[in-house]
Amino acid sequence: MDRIAVTFNAGSSSLKIGIFRLEEGRALRLGGGTATLGDEPQFAYRIAAKDAVVDLTSGAGIDGRLVSQALGCLVPKGCDPVVAGHRIVHGGQVFNGPILLDADAVGRIAHLRHLAPIHLPPALEIIRAVREAYPDMPQTASFDTAFHSSQSSLATRLAIPADLHDAGIRRYGFHGLSYKYVSDEIRKHDPDLAGGRVICAHLGSGASLCGMVDGVSIDTSMGFSALDGIPMATRPGALDPGVVIHLLRNDYRDADGLENFLYHQCGLLGVSGISGDVRTLIDDFHPAAKEAIDLFCFRIAGETGRLAVSLGGVDAIVFTAGIGEHQPEIRKGVARHLAWMGLSLSEAANKANATVISTRDSKIAALVIPTDEEQVIADEAVSIVSRHKL
Repeated sequence: MDRIAVTFNAGSSSLKIGIFRLEEGRALRLGGGTATLGDEPQFAYRIAAKDAVVDLTSGAGIDGRLVSQALGCLVPKGCDPVVAGHRIVHGGQVFNGPILLDADAVGRIAHLRHLAPIHLPPALEIIRAVREAYPDMPQTASFDTAFHSSQSSLATRLAIPADLHDAGIRRYGFHGLSYKYVSDEIRKHDPDLAGGRVICAHLGSGASLCGMVDGVSIDTSMGFSALDGIPMATRPGALDPGVVIHLLRNDYRDADGLENFLYHQCGLLGVSGISGDVRTLIDDFHPAAKEAIDLFCFRIAGETGRLAVSLGGVDAIVFTAGIGEHQPEIRKGVARHLAWMGLSLSEAANKANATVISTRDSKIAALVIPTDEEQVIADEAVSIVSRHKL
């Protein structure tokens, strides 16, 4: 019977499940599925070359019965799930690497909910549901913030009083699992380049940039929360604190309303008034759609310049995640603003989403590397199970 690792990558309103076969200490992807979280989740899943859709409902949201049903659909017959790995967005200053989830660890994660109130509750709910469905199966946690724990105190410090900094109000950074995967892939592609100064742009509905030297995080665009940095699908990115004060005094009299506004009504959606989806905006003829795209590219390029200061220069720029991997127009727009740095893209390679999209005479290499957060979660889960001899 094949041994299976299952990964759960929970966002604020969606869930990705990965199915991996364990073979000689490695996690090999078999398939997976996606779900929209809510009172009646819908799972769309793919196993090998077979596509199917199944509706699984639970009036109580995610529970053990729903997890059991989902894995019954996703796990091939004759296979045995032996470990579940979870993506946890925020590890605070408590967790700087993957861990085995016991009751104490789950409790410590729960104490961090105030740092990520949108993302941690669904992840904790899924952990509880998996334990309910498979009480004897070990579970592990992989933290998005852990990759950035290498950053200096200068990079993580906010200009606020020391007591607030000591209480945990500082820059953390996110998308760490993606950056870890891409960093490893760059090393496979070009070890010399991987040892240099690389800026990776994780561009999806949530988006950020990370500056790395020799694969180690030096600085990143997101700070205390996943709202910071560059504009995103529905999040504003960097925002003058005076705007927040103004909104609290005039439009939103409570934190919940303001939080909903900042997470779900700003960004590309807010600027365009049309959509937060880059694909829709690129095809739209309205000036506001173009303005949103132009602003997105301009802010990405500006953040690249800031990270170049942190790194002391740039040897390569890497695009990843849904937009970064599949939208040549965005990469072209960013490169246009960075021509002064010596970045030049090959039009043909860029349109083809090739791995190397820079021209031969470009002073900075430009690459497109697909990311795989679930693979990192699975690999870390397998490592922990092996270490603990479970």
